[in-house]
Amino acid sequence: MKDLLNFQYEKYPFELFSLSHISAIILLLVFVFLLYQYRNKFNALGKKVLIWVLISVMAAGEIVFHIWYAVNDVWSLAVNLPFQLCSLSLYLCIIMLLTRNRFLFEITFFASMTGAFVAMVTPELFFGFPHIRYFQFFTVHAAIVLSCLYMVWVEEFTVTFFSPIKSFLALNVISAGVYGMNVLLGANYMFLTHKPINPSPIDYLGEYPWYLLSLEAISLFLFYLLYLPFYIREIVKK
Repeated sequence: MKDLLNFQYEKYPFELFSLSHISAIILLLVFVFLLYQYRNKFNALGKKVLIWVLISVMAAGEIVFHIWYAVNDVWSLAVNLPFQLCSLSLYLCIIMLLTRNRFLFEITFFASMTGAFVAMVTPELFFGFPHIRYFQFFTVHAAIVLSCLYMVWVEEFTVTFFSPIKSFLALNVISAGVYGMNVLLGANYMFLTHKPINPSPIDYLGEYPWYLLSLEAISLFLFYLLYLPFYIREIVKK
């Protein structure tokens, strides 16, 4: 049991597209399907329960993450501050669910959906099943995706043509601040100073700093790809 909590990842190495990895993706898709299938079945109490379940999962995952690092005496400012895209998304999703603020939803939806889903498919993860980090990673990222879809399918929030641009600009402002923290701490939050160590799509985008420009273009493209179903729905309504 103790091995499942330590930092000896060679005992439980993560393998990309292994059975445990694909299982996590499939499980997410099952929850996505169920949320969509029962989107109109939630009464006021059901919505409140679901919101607090999602918040609890994300908050518990973040707490476990920090405790795990602290127990293993490896917690550091260069690694554990909430400046990775998915860490920021986690906090934004919690605030979004609590406030149901429409502007915050516009910012959070595009950045969180793309970041969390890409992380599920090509994770920057070193610990595989059944290590605690495996469960923490996939549970938190799944909750981020489900939080965004909850706002769309259950709360019926929508976006406009300019929403992806708002999210893109907000993300760039945040990135500028995060880059300053990277320089100050010698960190690599949001992969702004070098590529992920694990294999990822970023490997095909050129060397530093050119891959950052590629990521900008890809991010905006993915944001508008996420906007497409909203656009199609409006056309169908008209």
